[in-house]
Amino acid sequence: MAEGQDDAQEKTEDPTPRRREQAREKGQVPRSRELNTAVLMLATGGYVVLLGGNIVDGLADTARTQFDLSAQAARGDASVMIQHLSRSIFGALSALAPFLLVSYVVAAVSPMLLGGWSFNLGSAAPKLDKISPVKGLQRVFGTQGLMEFVKAFAKFVLLSAGAVLLIWSRLGELTALGREPGTQAIAHAGTILGEGFLLMSLGLLLIAAIDVPFQIFQHTKSLRMTHQEVRDESKETEGRPEVRGEIKRRQQEMAQGRMMQDVPEADVVVTNPTHYAVALSYSGDMRAPKVVAKGQDRVALRIRELAGDHGVPLFEEPTLARMLHDTTELGKEIPARLYVAVAQVLAYVYRLDTARREGRSDPEPPADLDMPPWEDEAPRHPARP
Repeated sequence: MAEGQDDAQEKTEDPTPRRREQAREKGQVPRSRELNTAVLMLATGGYVVLLGGNIVDGLADTARTQFDLSAQAARGDASVMIQHLSRSIFGALSALAPFLLVSYVVAAVSPMLLGGWSFNLGSAAPKLDKISPVKGLQRVFGTQGLMEFVKAFAKFVLLSAGAVLLIWSRLGELTALGREPGTQAIAHAGTILGEGFLLMSLGLLLIAAIDVPFQIFQHTKSLRMTHQEVRDESKETEGRPEVRGEIKRRQQEMAQGRMMQDVPEADVVVTNPTHYAVALSYSGDMRAPKVVAKGQDRVALRIRELAGDHGVPLFEEPTLARMLHDTTELGKEIPARLYVAVAQVLAYVYRLDTARREGRSDPEPPADLDMPPWEDEAPRHPARP
């Protein structure tokens, strides 16, 4: 018994949509720092390669302005130096502003690539398990810690290999930078630096491709539920079984009430003679007769009583009643294979109505209806004997 209780408490069930939504509301969503870093480096490296010349030109102009101040212009007026310094700072910031803006936007958007937008102040609240030595050791020596070690080692290997490859392939250009003009050398160095960022970001993307599925797995694992939690959530969201049964019963009663309201407008009720009753209605604008009410046992009895109270003819044909009941949904047209048989019944009903209005005796009902074999209709449940 104890073993069964322990098994019942194991979190082996996948998290439900409600559990995931509650976790998102608390700020618990999968995140990958490796993906964020890779995207940020890829964006900044691409910007430096494509538009790094604008940064170099802006910084070069700022440098020239910074050194373009004679002693005579600054002599006797300290505010000249302050104004000159302010213009230099503004120029440098103007040159770097687009790069910083791109970096800021990418850094803000990249975390949403995995897990989407989620903001919760509770996530920033201090938690005791974050400073617990036991929890800390579990994180270090557990699966998460092992994964972090593997990622750190992979980053070291890939980034070192990328740096060595870049330096080896551009060794001649790097050694020639000192012989180039200052502005050209800075621009050239910036291009090499941007390519280095791109090369390293490709290595980080490879690590992110492994880290993203792992983070999704870890997040799903942390949200797993026990059998009892699943049952409790089902009760909270869908109601207790007895409540659902009561709702279903009342819905059936309401549907039967609406169905009974259509019985007085029916043209005929086909009976079995006591177990089944199907009320049919047909008018000139209909493509085929349709079932307006049907039922078994007590429901069938109520349909026959209403039909008798409102003068709706009853036609006793057990096989046709069962076939109509089992093959036609409420409010739907009868199947084509029963057109002829139902037409014979309606024709008799119309003759009966005419004879009664004219004061003549009731006509004889049709002896044999033209019906298809019962087996061809494939009823949804066995007919009552």
